[in-house]
Amino acid sequence: MAHVSRRQFVAGLAALGAGGLVLRADAEPTPASGEVAEYERLLRARPAPALPALGQRIPTEDCILGPYYRACAPFRGKVTPPLEPGVVLLVSGRVWGLDSRKPLAGACLDVWQANARGRYDNDDPDHPPRQDVFVNRCRLSTDETGLYEFETIHPGPYKIGTAAWRPSHIHYAITHPGYQTLVTQLFFKGDPHNATDDFIKESLIIEVRTHRAGPSTYEAGTFDIVLAPRGRRE
Repeated sequence: MAHVSRRQFVAGLAALGAGGLVLRADAEPTPASGEVAEYERLLRARPAPALPALGQRIPTEDCILGPYYRACAPFRGKVTPPLEPGVVLLVSGRVWGLDSRKPLAGACLDVWQANARGRYDNDDPDHPPRQDVFVNRCRLSTDETGLYEFETIHPGPYKIGTAAWRPSHIHYAITHPGYQTLVTQLFFKGDPHNATDDFIKESLIIEVRTHRAGPSTYEAGTFDIVLAPRGRRE
């Protein structure tokens, strides 16, 4: 009997196994996923989201810019650095045009906030941040349905003056061609400092819910924005 190597033996078993396999008689060819043009056609045919019944005055109310804005933050979907201490928070929403009643694709949102201890990266004039380092800041654009979403941490309140406090909040500056630039803030329902803040507006307060992801939890909330067209008067 001729000697058969292990490799030859295994190859023979593989060939025997493959030869014994038969495709089902009723099998069909695997369908292709489609061309990009077909995807774009289906996307255009999909009904656009309807402007929700927002519990706020339209357009979205403004709020102060504050002293800690920095221009040219990087475009990214995560506001905070990796492993930033604090309760993880997901914020999403749509940007709408008041005149068209439709979502605005390509709107640019500039977002900045304090950390969980109520500190901004540029609030200490003796230790300013490097010009190319942006902590707890980002820019992002809305998608073709006007949707935006970012991950951050729940910002902390901070003291201003000798006795006053600012409640937890997130700053926004939103731009889109043909619409007025909106500078505003997002506030959180239930914050104990809301009642005494001089700048808060009721329409800018959102409710966040706590969700569980395995052993961890995170907060999530929705903040829709309605932009007024340029030239519109209140």
